[in-house]
Amino acid sequence: MTVLIDTNVVLDVLLNNAGLVAGSRALLDLAEKRQFIGYISASAITDIFYISRKKLGKKTAREAIKHLMNIYYPATVTDKDIYKALDMTWDDFEDSVQFSVGEGLSVEYIVTRNTQDFSSGHIPTVTPEQFIKIITDTTK
Repeated sequence: MTVLIDTNVVLDVLLNNAGLVAGSRALLDLAEKRQFIGYISASAITDIFYISRKKLGKKTAREAIKHLMNIYYPATVTDKDIYKALDMTWDDFEDSVQFSVGEGLSVEYIVTRNTQDFSSGHIPTVTPEQFIKIITDTTK
């Protein structure tokens, strides 16, 4: 199973976001065990570094990104993804880019905290907790 992991899910873990970290951490654990193929878009990786370095410091944020890249695959953001996202009428441009990248990868799910932001797309979007249930049900 192939999925695209949204920025906010990774930040849950790195920033230890209260009430959200458990599901996102469990998702990371499943990815480490290679229970699914996970991608993070290149643009999300830069956002994750930028946001996390403010709380964690540059060195720790860089190490966290290196660790993530041992678990998830970086997904290229192409000019076609940007043009496609610009043509979309979604409120959030970043989500449009994420969706376009996911579509190019033919992912089966986008895992995000903001499922409603992707509701105009045809790729199913689920929370980390919902995806864990899907993985658990399919591996039984």
